[in-house]
Amino acid sequence: MLNTPPIWDLVERHREDLEGLADRVWETPETLYAEFRSADAHAAMLRAKGFRVREGIAGMPTAVAGEAGEGGPVIAILGEYDALPGLSQVAGIAEARPLVAGGHGHGCGHNLLGAAALLAACALRDWLAASGTPGRVRYLGCPAEEGGAAKTFMVRDGVFADVAAAITWHPDAMTRVDDPLSLANTRIDFAFQGRASHAAASPHLGRSALDAVELMSVGVNYLREHAVQDARIHYAYLDAGGTAPNVVQARARVRYSVRALALAEMLALVERVRDVARGAALMTGTTLTMQPFSAVSNMLVNEVMDGAMQRALDELGGVPFDDADRAYARAIQGTLAPEDIAAAYRAIGRTPLADAPLCDYVVPMRPGGEVLIGSTDVADVSWAVPLTEVLVATHAIGTPAHSWQITAQGKAPAAKKGMTHAARAMARTAEMLFTDPALLARARDEHAERLRATPYRSPLPADLAPPVLPRPPG
Repeated sequence: MLNTPPIWDLVERHREDLEGLADRVWETPETLYAEFRSADAHAAMLRAKGFRVREGIAGMPTAVAGEAGEGGPVIAILGEYDALPGLSQVAGIAEARPLVAGGHGHGCGHNLLGAAALLAACALRDWLAASGTPGRVRYLGCPAEEGGAAKTFMVRDGVFADVAAAITWHPDAMTRVDDPLSLANTRIDFAFQGRASHAAASPHLGRSALDAVELMSVGVNYLREHAVQDARIHYAYLDAGGTAPNVVQARARVRYSVRALALAEMLALVERVRDVARGAALMTGTTLTMQPFSAVSNMLVNEVMDGAMQRALDELGGVPFDDADRAYARAIQGTLAPEDIAAAYRAIGRTPLADAPLCDYVVPMRPGGEVLIGSTDVADVSWAVPLTEVLVATHAIGTPAHSWQITAQGKAPAAKKGMTHAARAMARTAEMLFTDPALLARARDEHAERLRATPYRSPLPADLAPPVLPRPPG
């Protein structure tokens, strides 16, 4: 390849080592705040590559940081490595077959996410040293993105206080700069305490906590009509109070997730949900405890950062998949519904292409398709520093997130090609920021202006701490 940026060659220098890391993390899937082996593997790789390593970031045993370089601005590259429960799957096949019955699995590709981010950081470390450019690259291994909001704790506790800009990525079906939209989200546990009694002989003496949870559900359902259009409210029973119907349930606990497109609207809606819970407790004569579990903000856009990432993608072109990659992707698509594949194209405003199992092109920035909005703790970093996120094709078009099909593709050659592509895009974008102080200044000026227009309030209560789980034996 002629006239390619030298930093792409530096990515290639470390590629095999980081592909091995991605495989090892896939093989030891761990869920939120319990990613001990995955964090240890990332810390070991950072040390082997010459980074200055810190562990236990922001009070979280599975958060790790590695830094290289001297002076100049700090560019943070964000990685993740948490898995999902119940998505264990044999790799490299196109049928649902758990590797461990009921086990965890990397059904969102975070084994690739952390490894590619560290791969980009390795290339930047070498480039900073070889070029003599003042600046520091900081890899941040962030646990518990899947519902644990670890980055929000990191922001609140000052991990990004000296960071000039941040870059991250996520495995996807398409290669493009991510849409700067996400839903602010708070998860709260509502625990009701009542009084047990014989449900037939003395029901009048009982105070049903289960009734309180059900009445809360009714109240929230009526509230939905009066929430902002983009709001989402969902819930899960954590404790229904027991299995004996002839005992009035003295306890019950439910977790609610409350989302909205703007942080202020989400916080206001949370208070209304709290009021519904208070009303349910009043109606049933129970007592109520409300405990936030996690919370994240909505994404703050930075056009300057996204524009730099788009230029890096345009230089790179699409991921270089081959016929074997396409054959496996076709087999995966055979397990999907037609609407799964159509939805992937709607997201980029295109008509589905016949016999195109993988995305081997770059989608223009802001393609104008249907935006399917979720929540992520990456958004809280966007309020702390200028941030851009790139999506890179690693799996068959139409593969739904959080599925066994993602886990199955997590060690495939196509996934590793996408992972390396993402590392090149991130490293090249960081190189632009290091070598063009005016570009970085524009990104920071835009960030400051957006903060002035929309003041930030952390969704996390000041006294909420991330869970600290015991390290498993061995």
